[in-house]
Formats: sequence, structure tokens, C-alpha cells
Amino acid sequence: MNMRRGMVIGSAFIALMGLMLSSGVSASDQSRAKEVLQQTCIQCHRLEGKPDSRFNLKAPDLIWAGSKYRRPWLIGWLTGKEAPLYAKGYRWDLTEVSSKHPVVTDSDANAIADYFAEHNKDPRVTVGAFDVSKVTKYEADFGAMAFKAHACLGCHTINEDGKIIGGPQSTALQASGQRYDKDWLYRFGLNPQDFVPHSGEFLADATDPQLRAVIGYLMSQGVNDFKYYEPWTSAEFDKASVSRGKTLYKEYCSQCHGATGKGDGPAASGLDPKPAIHANIPFEKLPMEYLYNVINHGGPAIGKSPNMPYWNLTIGQQGVADVIAYLKATFKGVPNGAAASTTPAAATSVMPTKAAAIAVPAGVTAISSGGGQSDACVQPRKTVKAPDSFLAMTNPLSASAEVLQAGKTLFQKSAKPAACAMCHGEKGDGKGMMGAALAPPPRNFTCNAMMKDIPDGQLFWIIKKGSPGTGMMSFSGLSDDKVWQLIHYIRSLAR
Repeated sequence: MNMRRGMVIGSAFIALMGLMLSSGVSASDQSRAKEVLQQTCIQCHRLEGKPDSRFNLKAPDLIWAGSKYRRPWLIGWLTGKEAPLYAKGYRWDLTEVSSKHPVVTDSDANAIADYFAEHNKDPRVTVGAFDVSKVTKYEADFGAMAFKAHACLGCHTINEDGKIIGGPQSTALQASGQRYDKDWLYRFGLNPQDFVPHSGEFLADATDPQLRAVIGYLMSQGVNDFKYYEPWTSAEFDKASVSRGKTLYKEYCSQCHGATGKGDGPAASGLDPKPAIHANIPFEKLPMEYLYNVINHGGPAIGKSPNMPYWNLTIGQQGVADVIAYLKATFKGVPNGAAASTTPAAATSVMPTKAAAIAVPAGVTAISSGGGQSDACVQPRKTVKAPDSFLAMTNPLSASAEVLQAGKTLFQKSAKPAACAMCHGEKGDGKGMMGAALAPPPRNFTCNAMMKDIPDGQLFWIIKKGSPGTGMMSFSGLSDDKVWQLIHYIRSLAR
């Protein structure tokens, strides 16, 4: 062990001498840098060697530190300004408390950062392999789901809606966007065992797009002003063609949505839920983020039916831009005072027999489940009944002014994948700009005769899971608290 330490110190000293000769560091800085390396870093960290198990180390390897860490974070860490990386210590088999890292001066920290940048680069890392400037909000959100789906949350902590969640066994990732170099993190994600073999690191069966989404998500962690890429601002959209979009619509979209956008394409009769009635949608008023995601990434990307394909691979970015241009130029929505288009009788939504219908109270007028909007109150649905564990739930939040305002903001503006008002209307009466396109029409939340009989747990379950056979999408990305805020606000609309 002493021989190994002597070899490491000797090699580090030789490398340091080379740095001092090539970088113009002063003699005093050279002497101090040597002292810091010998008295602090090398006591716990390795500066060279091959990847080894955590169980054979005292602290994380710094072999690749010049490629791994972002300089501002590294200097902050060395000067004691950053939170511990391991809540239960690096060697969790030996301790369950975090250890205090030695602190150095700003000048020493900069000298160490210079040393790493010059001598501790990772040749396996391809500079430019990951373009963080192209990370979209959708990809980051998808990455968050993939992070959980591939069990990363089992060992690492992250920040979700202001709460730290996850297993505190390995590196804390709630500030990973400030800490790691994007290209190194991507290379690490390809195979963590290339860096820390036999240390409990998990090799996920993830595709490259999934991995890139996870890395994009991690690069946003801890970065409050993270700027997401908006693909609808790309050059393809600057040269979008309505005529090309019309051709693509005929070739692809009309098979479900119909040649004139009335939701009566040849495939529609066998689909549940029914295709959206484009003729009733004022596409110019829809958020571009919503339009882009549903066409480029498909229905599941916004919590809707998987019958809506992801068209990105088929028609490309230019094709997506052209189709959106055609939709905006062609379909302007239902004129004021005009009756909304409806789907054929065959379009009436029927759920499987095991689904439990939410009953229509006796003596209350109901409307049909065809498309369009209506002033009627109760709308019959064969809505799937939530599991008993959900039905037993009651709203844990008080209906305070603050909670109601938070719910209103989600309903009107900020809920993702789409604000509730887009379909349910600003007043909650089911007359949103998208409402006329859906069969059956959106719920009328102002109808107290209906709302009073729907349990909190049923609403919670539907918001989280969506409602098969309707246009109600899944809002699985909303935290539980936000869903409960929404439920309080929705109930406040009933009269």
C-alpha cells in the first residue's frame, strides 16, 4: 500500500512539474500546488490508475476530474461552498454519515482545477457528444420518467417540485447540472461500470434517445434558469409550406382525421377514443409546444391515446413544420353561434363492460356523448371506476385562498402537458378551444349535480391516469400536491 502511494505521489509530482513549466504558473504556486496534492488530495483520492470498485477506494477517483467536473462547481466544492455529495458517505458499507471535505483557499482551488484540466482528462469522452443547447422540455420531462423507470431513483436523490426524493445511497444528483460536464456524464451513462466496476452501479437497458433524455434531465437539475430548446423555432419552421403540409395531411393524417378534418377517416369507426375533429379546432390559438409534441412525439407524449402515432421518424422535422402550417392555415375552429361538428353515430364512446359508469342523478338532463359542446349539465360517461385504494382518498389540503389560486393557475395556464382550460374552458364549462373537437365532449365542471357525486379519489385517479375512451389526457407528471390543488379549484367551479 505504501509503495502504491509513493508511486502515485511521484507520478503526480512529475506531472505537476510539467504543468508548471508549460502553463506559466509562478514558483510559489508550483510549490503550493505540490503541497496541496501531497497533503490533501492524494491522501484519499487516486489521480491515476485503472477503474476500481468503490469498496477498494477511500473516495471517488479523480483520474478523470478534468473531464468530469465543471470548473465553477469544482472551485466551489474545494472552497467549502457546495453541499455534500454523499448523504451517507462514499463508503456506505462503513458509515451512514457524510464526511466533511477539506477546504482550500480560492487560489489553491484554482490551481487544482488548472491541474485537472491539463492532466486528468478522460480520453474516452468525446467533446461535443451531447448538445445541452438542444434539450427540450419534453425530453427533460421524459428523462425524468426514464430516470425513475430504470431505477436510478433507487440510489440517487433528485429535486422534484422542491422536494428531495430518492435513495441517498450514492451521489446526490439534485445539483448535477451545476456539477458535471455534459459530455462526461453522457459517456458515464453509456456504461457506469467502465468507471466504478463492482460498486452496485446499474447498467440500464436504455436506448440512446432514452439515455440522452435522462442526461438532459440531469443537466437541468440544480439549474434554475435552464434554457430549454424550442424546436418550433428551428429553420424548418421558417420555411414551412402549407402546400407540402396539405399533401402530408392527405397521405397520413386523413386516414383517421378525415380528408376535411371532421374525424371521419376510414380508421375512425374502429377507434376509441375517436380522432380529434380538426375542423372544430382553432389551431392558430393552440400553444406551439402542444402542437409540436403531439405531432412529433405522438399521443402518449401529451397523455393522449397511443393511436396517435409519433410522426417524427416518418415525415421528419420539416414534415412536422409543414403539417402544423397546414393545420393553422386550414382549420379555424367553430364560428361563434355555429353548431359544432360531431362525429358519426358510430363514434359514440363505449368502454369495456367491466368499466363502471358514473351514474347520472335522477331527474337531471343529460347530453349525448357525441362530439361538440353543449350547455347541458350532466354528461353520461362509462368512466372506469378508480381502484378502492384511490376512492378512499380525500383531499389532504385545505381549500385556502393560496391553494385555490395555485389550482387556478394550473387549470388556466401551467398544467402540463396542456392547461385544463384548453378543453374544459376558462370557466370550467367544457367550452375550451379544444372542446368542440372531442368526442365525448369535455366535462362541465360547473355542474354541481354531477360533481357532488364524484369522489376526490376518483378525480385524483382520472387526472393522474387519464380517462380511456375520452379526450382526457394523463397528467402523471403533476405532483400529488398539484393534483389536489387542481381538485379544490375544480370543485370551486361547481354551482
